[in-house]
Amino acid sequence: MASSSTGASSASSTLGSSSSSEDFQQILDERKRKRMVSNRESARRSRMRKQHHLDELMGQVSELTKHNHQILTSINLTSQLYLKVEAENSVLGAQTIELTTRLQSLNEIIDFINSSNGVDNLDQAAYYHPHPHHQINDDAFMNPFSVNQPSIAIMY
Repeated sequence: MASSSTGASSASSTLGSSSSSEDFQQILDERKRKRMVSNRESARRSRMRKQHHLDELMGQVSELTKHNHQILTSINLTSQLYLKVEAENSVLGAQTIELTTRLQSLNEIIDFINSSNGVDNLDQAAYYHPHPHHQINDDAFMNPFSVNQPSIAIMY
């Protein structure tokens, strides 16, 4: 009987050892399963963060593309306006030269007429800078060069 109790005890010890190693294996398997679930959840969160970051970057690309298009449109409009103003400036420069030449010619004609009529320098000064209360004489309409109006020299 002693051997049977020893045999039973050794069988139960082997059984207990086998049971505890199975329990230990189950605990390890449970930990492994939890770790796998945790890793899957962590990977899912990482993919979600990555997707969210990618969506934000795509939104920024869209906004920057839109802003870039607005800037290019503004540059094009400004360039067109610049060319228009440059052309107008060129026309005005040519007109200034033409009008300056015409004014110079008219002043030469006035000087010639005044010198032919014997008008001296004092009268010419009065002609170019008349007094505001100076009366126009009756023949001013018949002789347009005797109208008492100042000549304006264009300076540029």
